[in-house]
Amino acid sequence: MSPDKMVYMANQIALFFNTQPNADKAGKVAAHLNDFWDPRMRRQLLDYVAGGGAGLDSLMIEAAAQVREPVS
Repeated sequence: MSPDKMVYMANQIALFFNTQPNADKAGKVAAHLNDFWDPRMRRQLLDYVAGGGAGLDSLMIEAAAQVREPVS
């Protein structure tokens, strides 16, 4: 998927979880990505964050540390 679309989708998820009354928002974001994003999408996100994560919500960048690495 295009990087712009991935950033948009990731930021929509972060926006939703930012509105929730939960102390572990990053954990909830990571759990959502691990449950619903396929391995290629997770790989793209992790690579994008490793490259600086331009345009990503700070919650998404924090959550990326808890996203499961896809098995090659």
